[in-house]
Amino acid sequence: MPIALDLRKGNVINYNGNPCLIMESHHRTPGKGQPVVQTKMRNLSTGRSADVRFQSTEKVEVLMTERKNLEFSYEDRGVYSFMDLETYDSIELDPDILEDAVNFLVPNTEYEILFVDGNPVQLVLPSTVELKVIESPEGIRGDTASNVQKPALLETKLTIQVPLFIKEGEVIKVNTSDKSYSGRS
Repeated sequence: MPIALDLRKGNVINYNGNPCLIMESHHRTPGKGQPVVQTKMRNLSTGRSADVRFQSTEKVEVLMTERKNLEFSYEDRGVYSFMDLETYDSIELDPDILEDAVNFLVPNTEYEILFVDGNPVQLVLPSTVELKVIESPEGIRGDTASNVQKPALLETKLTIQVPLFIKEGEVIKVNTSDKSYSGRS
């Protein structure tokens, strides 16, 4: 079994019975006392992040992980279906695993999914996605003050603020971290 000193960013460990993704890992040697490994990790079951300190020789259970690119097919009654393009297997994911990612799922688009011990635990979104504007009111003529924005309803039913020149039917880039307009496609 590996020790805490072997932990690296991207590892998934079993911590208190839950799979946790290591986001940062730093080895520290205090002035007196034992060396420690300071980690920042996200609980993949709850989505919460925490700073956890391990003794450098403490044993940790590293879980087997796999990342697969799956194509989003459709949503039916709150269950999201993805297809493995290599094996054509269909995988269904609950909204609990997807969290806010449901606002960015477009059919026939590939997404990276993290599997731990063969079970899907997290959908990894790209930094930006391209979405079509379904509904957006016309900008008011003469309203040219800097950074004036208007609401726009996107194809995934997400509403964001966009510049006045964006019209219905246009495809725009949306930042997935803060749900903001990022530019035209």
